[in-house]
Amino acid sequence: MTSYRQPGLVLTDHHFQVPLDHAAPDGEQLELYAREVTAPGRQDQELPWLVYLEGGPGCGARRPVGATDWVQRAVQEYRVLLLDQRGTGRSTPACRQTLPLRGGPQEQADYLARFRADAIVADCEWIRPRLTGGAPWTVLGQSFGGFCAVHYLGAAPEGLRGALITGGLPSLDAGPDEVYRAAYPRVARRNRAHYARYPQDVEAARRIAGRLREHPAELPGGHRLTVEAFQSLGTLLGGTGGSHRLHYLLEDAFVRTASGPQLSDAFLEAVRGVLSGASSPLYALLHESIYSQDGTATDWAAHRVRSEFPEFDAGRALDAGEPVLFTGEMIYPWMLDTDPALRPLRDTGRLLAERTGWTPLYDPQRLAANAVPVAAAVYHDDMYVDAAHALRTAGAIGGLRSWVTDEFEHDGVRSSGPRVLDRLLALSRDEA
Repeated sequence: MTSYRQPGLVLTDHHFQVPLDHAAPDGEQLELYAREVTAPGRQDQELPWLVYLEGGPGCGARRPVGATDWVQRAVQEYRVLLLDQRGTGRSTPACRQTLPLRGGPQEQADYLARFRADAIVADCEWIRPRLTGGAPWTVLGQSFGGFCAVHYLGAAPEGLRGALITGGLPSLDAGPDEVYRAAYPRVARRNRAHYARYPQDVEAARRIAGRLREHPAELPGGHRLTVEAFQSLGTLLGGTGGSHRLHYLLEDAFVRTASGPQLSDAFLEAVRGVLSGASSPLYALLHESIYSQDGTATDWAAHRVRSEFPEFDAGRALDAGEPVLFTGEMIYPWMLDTDPALRPLRDTGRLLAERTGWTPLYDPQRLAANAVPVAAAVYHDDMYVDAAHALRTAGAIGGLRSWVTDEFEHDGVRSSGPRVLDRLLALSRDEA
């Protein structure tokens, strides 16, 4: 193990070997990486563990830069473990460069089918006794990490001392079609709010979309910017400051050149930074599978359901003189063609979308009988996780205490972490 310091923190690297398939523990192994974080002077003390599960899916755990945000609060009483879930960060990576080692698209899809929440929780239970000596720990799940925490409560509650969930209470029974039917109206509301705040962006977005309809642009690195890809910048609208970030992208889109106005290099580079799947390819490949529990194929649910909401048709909006609406946290099949980080994996993505046999992720009976202290922040108009679905789940988990707030966006634990974590800890201890 390697330990090192940052201002206000002591960090220690951990590496673990875990089974690819926990039903065959002596079979192929994966490496998992996790970063232990403590306050200076407390690294040798007996402290309870708090395991952080990042949102996503397919995103490595946050990288701390000193004692800031929620980590600053957590290390006051916990030994924090920032886990890179399987396939992410410094754990055995899964991307266009490594997946061909598995074989062709079918072998790659079969491999990635073992990367859902059930496997992530099994990984946690594999490493827990190796760190705690068998003592239970507390899990903090952000967004998809909260989905993992809910699975944990039903699958291995004996491993949990408590569970804290931020913007991550999944529906226990809604499939991907229902999830996206609830999502598109929320995204439309965010568009209306954005255009009300920045009315000049209506014309700016129409001008950019009109240019791209005639001439799709090539981004640095080979990313193809189509009208639909431009619309997917709306994923920004659900995060803290996202509306402002989108506005500043749009206002600097064009530059005057010898051949007339053109989309600027600065704009195209900034867009590439938002849209590229290079840092989290599993997000695109596995996203819809996190909602699938009844054995049926996801079959590009967001793409299919979009046709039920014609207001998101950019061509129609341009022809009718209406605002072009941005989309949100949706994965579309064309993304595996326009993004060079995903293009080599398009057949793998297609096979995952066609895959059947996805198993249930939640156990309603065990969740109803839950005795683990659980507190969850539900964001009132969360663009990414439907609040109505979340509240139904909150009522279905025994003893769960929910905090419904419109003070924070979906990423509140990162942007206002100490306040959010303080409230959840108080709720879980029945102090609020």
